[in-house]
Amino acid sequence: MGSSRDIAIGPVAVVSLLLGDLLQNEIDHEDVVPYRRLAFTATFFAGVTQLALGCLRLGFLIDFLSHAAIVGFMGGAAITISLQQLKGLLGIKKFTKKTDIVSVMRSVFKVAHHGWNWQTIVIGVTFLAFLLLAKYIGKKKKKFFWVPAIAPMISVVVSTFFVYITRADKDGVQIVKHIDKGINPPSADQIYFSGEYLTKGFRIGVVAGIIALTEAIAIGRTFAGMKDYQIDGNKEMVALGTMNIVGSMTSCYVATGSFSRSAVNYMAGCNTAVSNIVMSCVVFLTLEFITPLFKYTPNAILASIIIAAVVSLFDIEAAILIYKIDKFDFLACLGAFLGVVFFSVEIGLLIAVCLSFAKIILQVTRPRTAILGKLPRTDIYRNIQQYPDAAKIPGVVIIRVDSAIYFSNSNYIRERILRWVTDEEEHFAENNLPRIQYVVVEMSPVTDIDTSGIHALEDLYRALQKREIQLVLANPGPVVIDKLHESKFSEVIGESNIFLSVADAIHTFAPKTLTEEP
Repeated sequence: MGSSRDIAIGPVAVVSLLLGDLLQNEIDHEDVVPYRRLAFTATFFAGVTQLALGCLRLGFLIDFLSHAAIVGFMGGAAITISLQQLKGLLGIKKFTKKTDIVSVMRSVFKVAHHGWNWQTIVIGVTFLAFLLLAKYIGKKKKKFFWVPAIAPMISVVVSTFFVYITRADKDGVQIVKHIDKGINPPSADQIYFSGEYLTKGFRIGVVAGIIALTEAIAIGRTFAGMKDYQIDGNKEMVALGTMNIVGSMTSCYVATGSFSRSAVNYMAGCNTAVSNIVMSCVVFLTLEFITPLFKYTPNAILASIIIAAVVSLFDIEAAILIYKIDKFDFLACLGAFLGVVFFSVEIGLLIAVCLSFAKIILQVTRPRTAILGKLPRTDIYRNIQQYPDAAKIPGVVIIRVDSAIYFSNSNYIRERILRWVTDEEEHFAENNLPRIQYVVVEMSPVTDIDTSGIHALEDLYRALQKREIQLVLANPGPVVIDKLHESKFSEVIGESNIFLSVADAIHTFAPKTLTEEP
């Protein structure tokens, strides 16, 4: 149903551990039936959320999670997920249900003297080192891309065999124990459609669904870009939503696109989504014939696999680059990271979304404006801060507005232009230059204007008239000029004061200055 040819669907580390953490905050996983039912409920509502976003063509909402916020969120999730795996890696039996770093570390060190199992630690650390080495080899040498793909399977087989022949489980090494083989039964009747767990399942499902959606679309776009084709975000949402709704009724939990499996798909040369069908058949055969062999798999190896999988989510290089490029973006990244690590996944996600919105609001309400000057021996006018050689025109102030003019920023733009004019008047007076007679507003970047924007221009016009300064507009776009005509502002300012370009306005009002140019 989706448009991506390369994405490989299935359970992924981030969503799996995120879902597990959110579920454990509500129900102890040892209460198997309610825990499982809440998982199916969350999966159902995750699918409903994704399907609704796709059907309502709201794919653009995913873009409100900025790249910087996602980097911070994923980094925080990597830390949180890794800390949760210390239970299996160290062989701890009693462990906190909380996910913040303070509670987890307190739980770990509280039982350091009597709760850690050295055999479990040896197994976990050894295979974690092996998995990280395999990942490093695959990253450095592209021809060995398959090494990190099969390393987890090798780890499971070897560790299971080792535990079986040594019976390390009798020495305190925790193992998976019995796993039912075959496909699980239908679960539509297991979903909570009433009661206290309905709202909890809905809340968990929305959070998990959005994170799953963000990851899947990001992966789809990455591989679509590498193969030079386009994906439809709304179609991806409908496909993922339908998949998770059906999955919730067939004993599945939230699934999404997996970057590692998609990368293996890509490197192996897959060209269509049929690769997912092949994958499903292999999983079916594994469930049907191989699951009894996992009985002696140590929990430590599962913890090692998960830690190795999420290490790549902690992208320090991306965070450093964000810091160098945009400090506010870095603040969003840091806020999301600290929110996840010190509070919870939901708080981290909330901080990420709020800071992303705050940046949008700040940019919309405080657009850039610039004083323009004339480049020598040309009719081109550019920002004098970017081009120091650009010369100001005596008696004229040229100001460019780099945004649409809406109710949210119209007063700021009016006040900013008046401040520019005041500053330039003082500058002209100090240098014995002719007084300002014209203010030319370059409007080519102004893509739209609303009634508040037009009122702001009217106020600006009246304020300049009191100073005996004429307002001039240069190159308003078709949408803007139509609205200026409809509002009669073009008659107020005078049709003769609206020009095709800044150069035309200067040729009309300051021709003497141009002829005196060296």
